[in-house]
Amino acid sequence: MLTGGRSAERAVSLKSGAMVLAALKKKGVDAHSFDPKEKGLDALVKGRFDRAFIALHGRYGEDGTIQGALELIGVPYTGSGVLASALAMDKWRAKLVWQASGIPTPHCELLARESDLHAVAMRLGLPLMVKPVNEGSSIGMTKVKGAREFPEAYALAANYDRAVIAEAFIDGVELTVAILGDAPLPAIKLETPREFYDYEAKYVADDTRYLIPCGLPPDAERIIQDEALRAFRMLACSGWGRVDLMLDRSGKPYFLEVNTSPGMTEHSLVPMAARHAGVSFEDLCLKILELARVAEHGGARVG
Repeated sequence: MLTGGRSAERAVSLKSGAMVLAALKKKGVDAHSFDPKEKGLDALVKGRFDRAFIALHGRYGEDGTIQGALELIGVPYTGSGVLASALAMDKWRAKLVWQASGIPTPHCELLARESDLHAVAMRLGLPLMVKPVNEGSSIGMTKVKGAREFPEAYALAANYDRAVIAEAFIDGVELTVAILGDAPLPAIKLETPREFYDYEAKYVADDTRYLIPCGLPPDAERIIQDEALRAFRMLACSGWGRVDLMLDRSGKPYFLEVNTSPGMTEHSLVPMAARHAGVSFEDLCLKILELARVAEHGGARVG
């Protein structure tokens, strides 16, 4: 059980790891916790583990780094391979792949210190979202409603990552679709009184609403699930994960990002979707572990 790590999402990862560890032990698995921040790769090699459940979030755990290390030492691991993990973590390049593949995603621009933020706001329109490219859990994100807020939002995001994007804001319904193996799970509709589904709404607030069934007609939900699976696969993702998207007022989906190592806490969405599909948390953890493998053909796991 790989948990903790060095990213800004360490606290969430520790919670995910503790819950998954308890679940696996309950299912009779001889599971052990391993924190890459506290122990080096030499200890991972010496541990002679049969497989690794990755409950790391963010950099060094969800970006292909630990996946590459596990490939080198030949330990099967959960979730996507090296290429897919790195690509999905990079919001900018993931969106470029989607755009080239005809998968709808909000317009965005890559920002730099010298960027004319006023011109960017004019092109994308307000409000807009400002995001660090390589962070998760909505860390460093801001919804910019006025041009005067833009420089501060950029500075906050740049504090977490040198690469920052501004993204057109889609006014509509926020959905998430979990993927388990080759199948999408029921979609969840997210509602929060906050400006957007931020870190507080995800992990702290008690007024966030999770609607499952999501309220869409069955046929419409099935189309969204199929498109989410296509978006997932287009980034070469595999094993399990979660696809986040918005539906605009006309019902058109816009895909935001893929999480290749989603949270597994009491607030987390994948366990919620699995439970609705009749899969307990313990069985979900065991299924994810059973899907663990090392990549074939050099690290690009495509199915």
